[in-house]
Amino acid sequence: MDRNQATGLFLISALLLVYLFFFSPKTEPEKNKTQPTTTTAAKVAVPTPGLAPEAKPDTAAGPVRSIELKNPELTLNFSTQGGRVVAVRLNKYKTFFGKPLDLFDAQSARFNTKFRTTGGQTIDFAGLNFSATEPTPTPDGGQQLAFTAPVGGGTVTQTYTVPKAGYEVKYNLKLNGVAVAQEPLTFTFQDNVRQTEQDLKQNRNHTTINHYLATDDPGSLAEASEKPEEMKIATPIKWAADKHDFFVAGFIADSQPFANGTFNSTVDLADSTFIKRLSTTLALPVADVTSAAGGQYRFFFGPNQFNLLKSVAPNFDRNVYLGWGLFRWVNRFVVLPVFNFLEQYITSYGVIILLLVVIIKLVTWPLTYKTYESQARMKVLKPELDEIKAKHPDDQVKTQQETMKLYQQFGVSPLSGCVPTLLTLPILFAMFQFFPNAIELRQQPFLWAPDLSTYDNAIHLPFTLPYLGSHISIFTVLMTISTLFMTYQSNQMNTAAMQGPMKFYSYLMPLIFFFVLNSFASGLTWYYLVSNLVTLGQQALTRSFVNDTKIRAQLEANKVKNKDKKPGGFQARLAEAMKTAQERDAQAKKPGKA
Repeated sequence: MDRNQATGLFLISALLLVYLFFFSPKTEPEKNKTQPTTTTAAKVAVPTPGLAPEAKPDTAAGPVRSIELKNPELTLNFSTQGGRVVAVRLNKYKTFFGKPLDLFDAQSARFNTKFRTTGGQTIDFAGLNFSATEPTPTPDGGQQLAFTAPVGGGTVTQTYTVPKAGYEVKYNLKLNGVAVAQEPLTFTFQDNVRQTEQDLKQNRNHTTINHYLATDDPGSLAEASEKPEEMKIATPIKWAADKHDFFVAGFIADSQPFANGTFNSTVDLADSTFIKRLSTTLALPVADVTSAAGGQYRFFFGPNQFNLLKSVAPNFDRNVYLGWGLFRWVNRFVVLPVFNFLEQYITSYGVIILLLVVIIKLVTWPLTYKTYESQARMKVLKPELDEIKAKHPDDQVKTQQETMKLYQQFGVSPLSGCVPTLLTLPILFAMFQFFPNAIELRQQPFLWAPDLSTYDNAIHLPFTLPYLGSHISIFTVLMTISTLFMTYQSNQMNTAAMQGPMKFYSYLMPLIFFFVLNSFASGLTWYYLVSNLVTLGQQALTRSFVNDTKIRAQLEANKVKNKDKKPGGFQARLAEAMKTAQERDAQAKKPGKA
C-alpha cells in the first residue's frame, strides 16, 4: 500500500471514528435555528424518585374505579380518577427479559390536565372522580368509553375510542358550559421509563422526546445526554412523542395544533428502576375544547416501526432515527425498501442481512473494481516509483515532484483509489443508524445471537473493561479477524507494503473498531462480517480480470499520448505547491540565512 492509499485509509478511518463518537443518534441537526425555542442543560432540577403527589379525587361520583379495554395489540387500563389512561400494555411484545411489555403503568407515568375558570379557580383533572359510561361498541368494531365530571355549572367530558385493531386511540376533550378563562389548558405527561432491552445504556440513549411543529419542522431533546435537558417551544405543535428506544407514546392534535410546549428529560445514574425521566407539557387551545365538536386528539401507543408510523401523522416516522441528511436519505429510500422487500419472502433476519450485503456489494462493484484497478496500476508502476525513491533518498520534496510527474506521464491519479471508497461511505454510515434502530431485528435470533438488535453476549467476563464492557461479542471478534486478514492481504498485494508507524496503524484500526463495536447491535457486526467475506471474494474474482501485462501496455500508451501534455487541474496546483516549497527550502539553506 503506497503513501497515497495509506493516507486515504487514514482519512476514511478517522472519519468513521469521528462519526461513531460524535454523530451517533442525537438531536436532529435539521432544526430551524430561528425557531423561538430555548434549550438548557444544567438549570433543570432532577426530580425526586417517583411521581409527584396528586390531588385527591372528589368521590361524589362514587368510589374510584378501574376499567380495562383491549384489542389484539393493546391492553389499556383507565381510571375514573382524572378520567385518564393509567397503564398501557403492548400485547404482542415482551421485554428482553421475557416479561410483558408495559409501555407505562400507574407507578411509572401519569397524564393530567388543568385549566382555570373565569373566577380564578384551578381545575385539576387528577382531583376529579369522573363518572364513566359502560364501554360501547363503535360501528367499525372498536370500543368507546366516556368520562364526565360536573365543573362550575357545566361538564367536562373525555371520550376514548379504542379501535378494533391497531395502536391509535382517539381522544376527545369537551368543556360544555364551563366558565373557562381565555387561556390554554395545560396537558402534562410524566413518563419514568423502565429498561426493556438488554443494553441499558443504549436503551437510555435512544430514549427522548420528539416533536413536530405546525411549520413542518422536527425537533427533539438530546438523546444521549445524561444531563438535565429542557426545550421550550413558543409556536404551535402538531404532535409530541416519548420515544422509548423501540416503542412510542405519542399525543397528536387533529383539530387544532397545541399552542406551545415544554419538554424535559433527566437521568439519575443511581436509579436502578427508571433509566430516564421524561416530562411533556402542552397547551390546548380553549377555542378547540369548548367548540361543539370538542378538541380532537389521538394517542399512539405502539412499536417504533417506520412503515407503521409514517401513516400516523405528518413526519411521525421521524421517531425512527435513520441518521441525518444524506444518511437518512440512504436508509429511507435505499436500505429500507430493499430490507422490506426481502422480509416478504425470507423469515430469517440473519439471512436477510446477508442478502442485503450481497445486493449492496453487487451495486457498488463498479466502484470497488475502480479501486482494485487503481491498485493494479500502482503495482505495475512500482519499479519506476522505487527508482525515484532511490534517486532522491534524502529529498522528499524532489521525490514527490518526480512521483507526481510520473503519475501525469502515465495518466494515473493518486486519488483514484480513494474516491470510489469515499463514495461508498454514505452506505457505511447509514448502517450504523439502521441496525440499532430497526425494531424488525428486535428479539430476532440468528446463530448464537438471541437478539440481532443488541450485542451477542455469549462470552461473559468476570470483570468490566473500559469501552469493552463485561462481555465479548462473537460476531465482533469474527468481524475483527476478517478485517485483520483483509489488511494483511492488502499489504501483501499493494504497490509497496507500508513500513513503520503506518503499517502498525493499518493493523491497529481493526482492533480499535473491535472495542468500539463490541456493544453495537449484532445485526450490524454480522453485516460487516459478511461484507468482509464478500469483499475478499470480490478481490479474488477481480484479480482474475485485472491483467498486469495489459495494464502496462495501457500505461505505456498513456505515456506516449501525454508526452507533450502539461499537467492541469489538481496535479498542476500540487506540482506548483511542491516547487514553491522546494524554492523556499533552497533559499533558507543559503549562507547567511537564519
